[in-house]
Amino acid sequence: MPALAPNPVLYYGLMAFCLLLGAGLLVQAWRRPLRRQIAARLLASAVAAAALWFIAFPPLHHLPAAHAEAILLTPGYSPDTLRQLRQRLGAGTTVWAYGDVEKVGKLRPLTSLLTLAEQRPALHRLHILGHGLPVADLPLLRSLDVQLHPNAPFSGFGTAFWPAKLPLGETLRLEGTVTAHGQATAAWVVLRAAGTGRDSVKLPAGGGPFQLHYQPKTAGLATYELLLRRPGQPLLHEPVPVEITTPTLPAVLLLAATPSFEFKFLKNYLAEAHYPVALRTSVSRGLVQTDFVNQPAQPLDRLTPVLLGRYSVLVADAATIAALTPSETQALQAALRAGRLGLVALAEAEPLPRSAPARADFTVQPRPANTVSQPLAWPDAPGEARAALLAQLQPNPNLRALITGPRQLLLAASRRVGLGFAVVSVVPETFRWGLQGHSAVYASFWNRLLTAAIPPAPAEASWHTGSRWPRPAQPLTLHLAADFPAAPPTLAPLAGGPAVRLALRQDTRLPEWSTAQFWPGAAGWHQVRGPGRISYNFYVYPATAWLGPELQEREQAAQLAAGIKAPEATEAAPGTEPEPWPVGWFFGLFLLAAGYLWLEEKL
Repeated sequence: MPALAPNPVLYYGLMAFCLLLGAGLLVQAWRRPLRRQIAARLLASAVAAAALWFIAFPPLHHLPAAHAEAILLTPGYSPDTLRQLRQRLGAGTTVWAYGDVEKVGKLRPLTSLLTLAEQRPALHRLHILGHGLPVADLPLLRSLDVQLHPNAPFSGFGTAFWPAKLPLGETLRLEGTVTAHGQATAAWVVLRAAGTGRDSVKLPAGGGPFQLHYQPKTAGLATYELLLRRPGQPLLHEPVPVEITTPTLPAVLLLAATPSFEFKFLKNYLAEAHYPVALRTSVSRGLVQTDFVNQPAQPLDRLTPVLLGRYSVLVADAATIAALTPSETQALQAALRAGRLGLVALAEAEPLPRSAPARADFTVQPRPANTVSQPLAWPDAPGEARAALLAQLQPNPNLRALITGPRQLLLAASRRVGLGFAVVSVVPETFRWGLQGHSAVYASFWNRLLTAAIPPAPAEASWHTGSRWPRPAQPLTLHLAADFPAAPPTLAPLAGGPAVRLALRQDTRLPEWSTAQFWPGAAGWHQVRGPGRISYNFYVYPATAWLGPELQEREQAAQLAAGIKAPEATEAAPGTEPEPWPVGWFFGLFLLAAGYLWLEEKL
């Protein structure tokens, strides 16, 4: 009898037909006058009737199978690995196909991993072939022992790191590695933006670490491309989404003891960059000259807490700091320690004034008189900067180096003062870089000093995703750091589509943390709105993008799951499983017997 009982009418009807057919063929063969081939005719008649029966209902034979183990095929699996594993476990071992796997042979499609978890305690171990399961799907296997059988080593982009959000004017730095197993030819890694290559690097060995740079020109949501070129191989390209933001420019107050090109040039540069800037220049005792750009005019004759509260950064020379009254010094120190103001002091070849904040750590050391320009260095400098060095800062553990010179001379450094930051620079006459046509170097130098002095922004509501590589049709956890909102935030794909409300769940341990689950339906940029006017943009990667980092995450998660075994998971002895014989064998046997009977009658 077959494993599954068929329709009784069909079963017994076909049995009667085969018996009558066999009996008729035997009687006809026996009545033939030629008695020489009677034995062969009788045998062929019986075989033809039996073969017809077995075509409809093939007999079963038993194959070895490990009932405690099963095989799960995922996209990208190797048929050779499957064949070797079935030989080791037994040909009757259950094989499931999960995801976008081509259904060949007798593979069983698996629509839900919960189906495997429900088969415990009979099933203890699951062998996963191919790219593996998404990290979010592994908990559905519960206490099953998972064993991963990866394919050949991955070749392509193994890792990649870049900031998801970048202020306009800063340089995008993209770092990563290329894996090249068995690839000895050189490869090129290219960063493509706005339709053309912006930076590239050659990997002579075909793989290894790389680093690329690009300075975006416009703000907005950008999706750059990272290309990998190898001779004789298809071009590999991966998306690089970056949100280029336009930060609120801080208001800058410039204080100069005497008219100078240094402060005048700095004021013009900040004005062209749309900074709110004010310049106060002492012309004589009790007489000052003021200039305002991108902000309304106001009195600047005395530094008061109200006046300093309107600015984020104060840039002053040493002579101006020394001339401050005690009340002005106190107001400056209070604003600095409270984190409302940052200070950039331009020192000369002499000690700082006693009223300068953190004066004990900023020790100015004069250098021998030398008019020869020396090279300066700082990260991401767009070109070579040179200046005549008349002084240097003494190294101190409390100082963070910003600008260095030959032999690691400390020329500009920052130090935390309370909640704010103080910066001291001994680099003179930086305006000459602008006059010499090195405007990019000048802008980079002052951007580094001002950025180091800007007070930290107050904490506000913020979002972040729980996964580095969000994918369509995979759960994504969104984290909110803020007070629990009264109205639920909304999320929508920017390419078009309905907005959905996020159901937030407040953390019982930290009330200011909340989480929400979201299932992306398509790749591309998405935006979260709320609470209030807060908006957050994130990118959902296509299912085939950045497989290298994705496979590493899946392998690590599978290895972790393999280490958490069920206590009762033991090596089970292989048993047997019924398997029907191939129908083709019986069909061929029927053709052979029927053909013999027909041919023997004609001869």
